Amino acid sequence: MAERYFRAPSGFRAPLAFAAAFTLVATFTALAHDIRQEEKTMTEHPYAGMWVTEDNHIRHKLLPNGRYVEARGTREKAYEGRYWVTGGHIDYKDDTGFTADGDFRDGVLYHAGMVLRRR
Repeated sequence: MAERYFRAPSGFRAPLAFAAAFTLVATFTALAHDIRQEEKTMTEHPYAGMWVTEDNHIRHKLLPNGRYVEARGTREKAYEGRYWVTGGHIDYKDDTGFTADGDFRDGVLYHAGMVLRRR
């Protein structure tokens, strides 16, 4: 009995299915465009590249696709995740969900009490 109240009339099923499919495709298309635009922006960003501490113990590789790899000592992939740069500020989110941030000032990256310079 309840089916009668929640089912679309048979003449409306195909248009509703089409509308749902169209909405899904449009959403994924817009999302893909945003990701491509972000990757283009990061590729052109002047901070992409390798940043290291003076003793070379901590190394941040800021990849042009908005991802980073942090090496610590002999561990080449101690942390990995995404980063975003807004002006001179950088936000990190590693793949486990941990977040951190830093600031670029006068060609130096200040992050979590560390000083990293471009190599």
